[in-house]
Amino acid sequence: MDIVLYALTALLYGGLAVAGWRAHRHTAIGPALAGIPAGAPVPSARASKASGMSGIGRALLFIALLVHGVLLHTTIFPQNAMVFGFAFALSAMFWLGAGIYWIESFFFPLDGLRLLVLPLACLASLMPLVFGGVRVLPYSAAPMFKLHFLIANIAYGLFAIAALHAILMMMVEKRLQGMRGTAVRHTSNGWLSSWLDTLPPLLTLEKLLFRLIAAGFVLLTLTLVSGIAFNEQLVDRAFKLDHKTVFAFLSWLMFGALLTARRVSGWRGRAALRWVLASFVALLLAYVGSRFVFEVLLHRAVV
Repeated sequence: MDIVLYALTALLYGGLAVAGWRAHRHTAIGPALAGIPAGAPVPSARASKASGMSGIGRALLFIALLVHGVLLHTTIFPQNAMVFGFAFALSAMFWLGAGIYWIESFFFPLDGLRLLVLPLACLASLMPLVFGGVRVLPYSAAPMFKLHFLIANIAYGLFAIAALHAILMMMVEKRLQGMRGTAVRHTSNGWLSSWLDTLPPLLTLEKLLFRLIAAGFVLLTLTLVSGIAFNEQLVDRAFKLDHKTVFAFLSWLMFGALLTARRVSGWRGRAALRWVLASFVALLLAYVGSRFVFEVLLHRAVV
């Protein structure tokens, strides 16, 4: 049964990703065949229509999210036990990331984000087949642990999609700087220009980015608090200083500093985007990196 869910999840994500890239390529090549320079505005309804996700696409993505969710539940919680590892962490992260994109797609034309999220979700959904997790028997039945696990995964999903937002914003900003240069430079990457043209304005992306970070920061705070409470309930010690805890608190401090600087001084631009990515890398090291090192490199269990 699990292998069917794996195959169906990968086919849905992969098929939607391929369809999205083909539609983007068709939109990018069409103006060139019509004699319109690459990167120039396209005065047709097709360009604006291609920038959003169709109703069929949203329905198929919703089915993919349902199948992927069932797959995660059956593989992480088999028979009142729990199996988890870095591959499951990545799979859950990009499942939530794809879900957040699905919600966003109802309000904003984020085709550029879809072309990043879906291929990554497809690959991440298959990783548990290659890298199995470890059993976490003592914790799986504890209500506090289940609450902590749910909040943590939602927080990491929000930060994952925020990191992809930051990457897209850096690409858009770089393109805008290039447009201030020579016309040859502006028209040299037609496919990239047409891809970035599907995104909302930079200021809109910036608002979305900081909303995601603010929501993720609240949930990350709850994750750390619930983690301390669960650790105290389990081993009668509220704080355990290890690599995972250090990187988690480091990322919390970095995201908190970013939000504070944004509120106090309106911090923005490429430096802020780089700070977002650095903060996400710290969180990734806490959430995924430690499990990868222990499970794959050292062949030891970590929870």
